[in-house]
Amino acid sequence: MAIDRVPALKRCRSLGIESAVIGLGKQSKRQPKRTNRKVSEYGTQLKEKQKAKFIYGVLEKQFRGYYDKAKKMQGVTGENLLNLLERRIDNVVFRLGIAATRKQARQIVRHGHITINGKRLDIPSALVGINDVIAVKEKSRSNEFFKALSENYNALSVPAWLTADAANMGGTVTRFPNRDEIDVPVNEQAIVELYSR
Repeated sequence: MAIDRVPALKRCRSLGIESAVIGLGKQSKRQPKRTNRKVSEYGTQLKEKQKAKFIYGVLEKQFRGYYDKAKKMQGVTGENLLNLLERRIDNVVFRLGIAATRKQARQIVRHGHITINGKRLDIPSALVGINDVIAVKEKSRSNEFFKALSENYNALSVPAWLTADAANMGGTVTRFPNRDEIDVPVNEQAIVELYSR
């Protein structure tokens, strides 16, 4: 399995995104080098794709699969793409506040601590549907990490398309997100144009 081993802050700096977007509180002290070099249209489109892949922790083959799926769906392809990425279970776990970062959420899911509709799920790329109930597995709640989380659980930052359930450390997908509710700094139209070349 391919793994992206580039340090997160270095990647944030090169892509020009805030580290808070991926869940890191710390900000890099180094400033990106300013160059007067003109970036081509292709370069801009490629950077937008790299940003989306980095934020959601998806590699090229899987990202291309999401794009192909988004293209077949009704509606705007770029918005469909972001919608699919938001619906990944690792992202939903992050959005519900169960994990501090998407990488941590991915690990929590991979280790089998999460259930969907009462069934254990350990595939981070699985997509959630409307009315799916996401929760921390009952057996896992006695774990030190989840005990500390339950004491400090803050459901205020949960997006409008999810409803939090503090008692079960989880929530429910009430609907799919709209584009204005997806707070990632990505120009999805540039990604569509890149793949349409």
